[in-house]
Amino acid sequence: MKKQRCVWAGDDTLYQSYHDTEWGIPLHDDHRLFELLILEGAQAGLSWITILRKRENYRAAFDCFDAKRIAAYDANKIESLLQNPGIVRNRLKLEAAIVNAQRFLAVQNEFGSFADFIWQFVGSKPKQDAWRNHAEIPANTPESDAMSRELKRRGFKFVGSTICYAYMQATGMVNDHTTNCFRYDELRPS
Repeated sequence: MKKQRCVWAGDDTLYQSYHDTEWGIPLHDDHRLFELLILEGAQAGLSWITILRKRENYRAAFDCFDAKRIAAYDANKIESLLQNPGIVRNRLKLEAAIVNAQRFLAVQNEFGSFADFIWQFVGSKPKQDAWRNHAEIPANTPESDAMSRELKRRGFKFVGSTICYAYMQATGMVNDHTTNCFRYDELRPS
């Protein structure tokens, strides 16, 4: 029998794999949280599948998302990245990745981990939603609004409320699998 998935996973096997094995799983690993922060910013104005298809290219181009290395990127590195057809070549997004790496490291220094900081926006545990269909899922919430405001206050870029909500969904801060999706029950706390 075919697994029932969230409608957005569609028929693309890459999307289905991401849906089944990553999206919505509570994530507390700083390195992976940083990777998704950069990728969500790169996705602004584009479809997620576009970024997902370029993910391995991003890992290669961005030193496997090593925040310390990215924080030290200079103008020459930006020019090099702008020539890389395997990533989204948008100067503002590339410059934002560098700023976000610097701010990410500052948050780690202040809070001990980025996870401790970012999970505070949902009370340190996943928020369980119960959407019956994709149309019910909001683009942003009061929690993503608060996260966006605080990240912007700290100097982060490309962290509007909609991007923050997509980040919260991807990192499992909210369970937004629809109730008919097989992952919904799997990700609910017992």
